[in-house]
Amino acid sequence: MTTELPPALAAFFQAHNTGQTEGFNELFTGDALVSDEEREYRGDAIKGWIDKATTEYKPVAEIADLTQMGDTAVVTAQVSGTFPGSPIQLRYNFTLKDDKIAALSIGP
Repeated sequence: MTTELPPALAAFFQAHNTGQTEGFNELFTGDALVSDEEREYRGDAIKGWIDKATTEYKPVAEIADLTQMGDTAVVTAQVSGTFPGSPIQLRYNFTLKDDKIAALSIGP
């Protein structure tokens, strides 16, 4: 399925799927919050989070659906990698502000 993602989300999933995360924090607002696996990340910790995840688990997200309403976007993806339970369907709940990611919560 081809889904047209907003530029910040397209860049997010490009980095997510390739592990090429240079400039990753530029996709986020200065006060952004990422919630994943019951942990929260802010500021420079966001790049640390994605670098660790891509190195350890080599996740690849295949976008299945995109629902947008105002500044909120929910991306449903089939995620495979080297983690227990792979593959799994996950929902990436994004809040966008000024074309950047202000918040991201990931879960089933």
